[in-house]
Amino acid sequence: MADKQNRAPVHLSLRSTSLLQNNEGESGQSATRRDFLRYMALAGAAAAFGPRPGTVSPFTIPVTDMKLRFYPYTLELRHTFTIATSSRTTTPVMMVEVEQDGITGYGEASMPPYLGESQESARAFLSKVDLTRFSSPYTLEDVLADIDAIAPGNPAAKAAVDIALHDWIGKKFGQPWFRIWGLEPAKTPVTSFTIGIDTQDVVRQKTREADIYKVLKVKLGRETDRMMIETIREVSDSPISVDVNQGWKDRNLALKMIEWLATKNILFVEQPMPKEQMDDIVWLREKSPLPLIGDESVQRLPDVRKAWGVYDGVNIKLMKCTGMREAYKMITLARALEMKVMIGCMTETSCAISAAAQMSPLVDWADLDGALLIKNDMFDGATIVNGKVTLPERPGIGVVKR
Repeated sequence: MADKQNRAPVHLSLRSTSLLQNNEGESGQSATRRDFLRYMALAGAAAAFGPRPGTVSPFTIPVTDMKLRFYPYTLELRHTFTIATSSRTTTPVMMVEVEQDGITGYGEASMPPYLGESQESARAFLSKVDLTRFSSPYTLEDVLADIDAIAPGNPAAKAAVDIALHDWIGKKFGQPWFRIWGLEPAKTPVTSFTIGIDTQDVVRQKTREADIYKVLKVKLGRETDRMMIETIREVSDSPISVDVNQGWKDRNLALKMIEWLATKNILFVEQPMPKEQMDDIVWLREKSPLPLIGDESVQRLPDVRKAWGVYDGVNIKLMKCTGMREAYKMITLARALEMKVMIGCMTETSCAISAAAQMSPLVDWADLDGALLIKNDMFDGATIVNGKVTLPERPGIGVVKR
């Protein structure tokens, strides 16, 4: 794996036949920025409904010379990370950069092996990305729809390009995305800190290490579930959210477990049963004393509508939904359906975490601790202050390389 991390990045030069003429002066640049912000506002208002066939973007600036680079990296975890279905000590990622006009936008694809993507699959997909067919990097609906259509799946690889383009655009206009979206940074939520399935001694250690966080997220779904909660309660009385990762298969046993959890200061239960057992989940929700949140059941925008009436809320992750653009749409739709919203993550660097954090003022709960779980974060970005997601004022997604 070390050889992969030292491998030279792949470069793809993206050049259009049209060149941006930069001779408008300050008034022209101001008008351009006003046009962009107006376009983004219109796009955001219609986000939940998607683009109409045959429409033409009102905002077109030719691409001059954009380069796309990508290279593998391996995240080293502070502790072995165990969930109901697997364990790991590392997470493979693919870092992406887009560069033009002296500005570099950063993106990231985090690919836990159980999700089916790899550095090899990401390399194969990203090698097919060709932005020369687009007249503008700002027409994100067209650009990202085309990238999505290159091949099915590959949501994390697609997210990496999406994040890098958002970062580049924000830097180009000198604004962080939470300001472009008109969000109040003071409204960011606290983030939970994740404690994976482990032995009692390690669980106690992890819980003590997490004493600065206001909410704990605990992985369940094995025969050690009660031990996990009871051990944490020996050390901390902080509110807990539990993530079962589809680990409970019997609805009656799941209900008994949830009824017990309801006496332990638990906020909600995430993905209690396999996503295929939808009828069982509906039955469970009708009887559950705690809210149920869909995670594995909710990947892309259409899944939000399917989750309505099955779950009380949804967990949206950039690596599942292809990036910031679709995540924003999913939040918009979930709110329209009066569902609770959680913004989550994989184990990621501060690049992808900071991208997700840009929209965190819109959600009820955040689980954005992915960069805290690794030892080799290559970025500075969003931070956690007194347990609360804190957004940097830097433009784009707000990250700089260390």
